This record gives sequence, structure tokens and C-alpha cells, in this order.
Amino acid sequence: QVQLVESGGGLVQAGDSLRLSCAASGRTFSSYAMGWFRQAPGKEREFVGGISRIGSVTRYADSVKGRFTISRVNAKNTVYLQMNSLKPEDTAVYYCAANEERRSFSVTSTLTDYDYWGQGTQVTVSS
Repeated sequence: QVQLVESGGGLVQAGDSLRLSCAASGRTFSSYAMGWFRQAPGKEREFVGGISRIGSVTRYADSVKGRFTISRVNAKNTVYLQMNSLKPEDTAVYYCAANEERRSFSVTSTLTDYDYWGQGTQVTVSS
């Protein structure tokens, strides 16, 4: 089992940048592909991006491609979401999630593939 704690959310203006962190504890962090999801009020939780177990493969939703970057430092048990050029429509609660994945280069965008979730961190982008 792994525990996940997100941090770094806040209130920013459109065009600003923000970096979210997700710290993991428990089982070996490198056993998990990691994903970031978000949920806006009244909407379903959606995939933002993900990174493979060793960080060699990343995958992004079209809505954030070119603006958001996911990275991980396995030695620190941490995954990051760098968000640039933020837009009001990026406003949501952001969650990190862990997918116990045997394949080193696999990243899934399917919410139900993820086994563990953090509590979420609020990101609000004002116009």
C-alpha cells in the first residue's frame, strides 16, 4: 500500500505558473506509474497526465499538452506537476494517483486503473 499527499495548490491569476507536488510513502515508489487527475465543480474527475515507473514515458490530456509537465524523482518518492500558462478552466481539485504497474513504460489514463489516491489540492485560476 502507498499513501499520497499533494501540496502546492493555491490561487493564481491567468497566465501564472504553479507546481504541485505529491509525496508518497509506503511501498516502493518506483513500483508505481503515477497520474494526475483533476475535478472541477459539477464535473467528473479527468485525467491530466501521467508518468511511467522510471519516468521515461509521459502522457498528457490534450487540454494541457504543451503547458503542463510531469516529472518524478524516485529517490525522493515524489512526483511533480508543473503547470504553466494557467487558464481559468484549469480551476479544479487536483489529485495524484498511483497505479501498480509491472511494465516499466506503461502510463494509463483510465481512472479505474489507479489503485491509490491522495486527498487532493485546490487550484484556482482567476481571470
